[in-house]
Amino acid sequence: MSTHVSESESEAQAGTDQQTTDRPAAQQRRLEKKRARNEQRDQASDSTETDGQTVHLKVFRYDPEVKDKQEPRFDDFHVPSKKGMTVLDGLIYSRDHYDSSLTFRHSCRQAICGSDALFINGSQRLGCQTQIDDLDQPVRVEPLPHQEVVKDLVVDMEHFYDQMDTVEPYFQEEDLPSGLEEQRQDRENREKIKMSTRCIWCGACMSSCNIAAGGNYLGPAAINKAYRFVMDEREGEDLKQQRLETIEEEQGVWRCQTQFSCTNVCPKDIPLTEHIQELKREAVKSNLKFW
Repeated sequence: MSTHVSESESEAQAGTDQQTTDRPAAQQRRLEKKRARNEQRDQASDSTETDGQTVHLKVFRYDPEVKDKQEPRFDDFHVPSKKGMTVLDGLIYSRDHYDSSLTFRHSCRQAICGSDALFINGSQRLGCQTQIDDLDQPVRVEPLPHQEVVKDLVVDMEHFYDQMDTVEPYFQEEDLPSGLEEQRQDRENREKIKMSTRCIWCGACMSSCNIAAGGNYLGPAAINKAYRFVMDEREGEDLKQQRLETIEEEQGVWRCQTQFSCTNVCPKDIPLTEHIQELKREAVKSNLKFW
């Protein structure tokens, strides 16, 4: 018996064979395009690092434990320029490639931990938040002013933490509800204190304040933390009054001279001076007697 294959069936079979033949070729073309894109990306990345441009860092150095380094000085580091490079990136590169003894604090590199606050080109800034392209060169990197230098760019933060602890920056147990009851807060009150909760304890504001440099002042960071709880509607009246008594003492809010230096350098844009003035008004109102 003879088998008859129609013309349409022959064309369909031929198309299927052609698709089978073309499939490896199409896959090869896609692989080649992907490889070309990867090569272009690698070349672009290499060009940003090897185009010959460097960043000049002038870094403060001091080590009280090494005799030859007990005299403060500045060391120069020329770091390969890279798009998007921060001051912290430059310091890390200098430490890893030039001088492993270079000492500074850093952690999250996302402007959250607050550990890399430095004095950069004459202003308190976070190293991880400061783009080198935005700065004049040489980029001068120093430890925070008005604080004791431990080594290189590391300062002693103990006094700062003591000042923060003075205002007891936490809810007391007597304010907590019993059982599983929630401690509610309305939206308006949350908005009022929202900015004050963004403090990352970096110490930049304290370092910028000339009054705090004298030592007889709680400082903007501690007062801002007091504001965060005094203005919180969940704070008990007794504890609110206790905090107000703390901040209206001689070293409290009345020492602020509204220079706005703390507000200007805050990496989280907290209106610190405004919060201090609000607490002054609260302190006055708490002492008013009507009879």
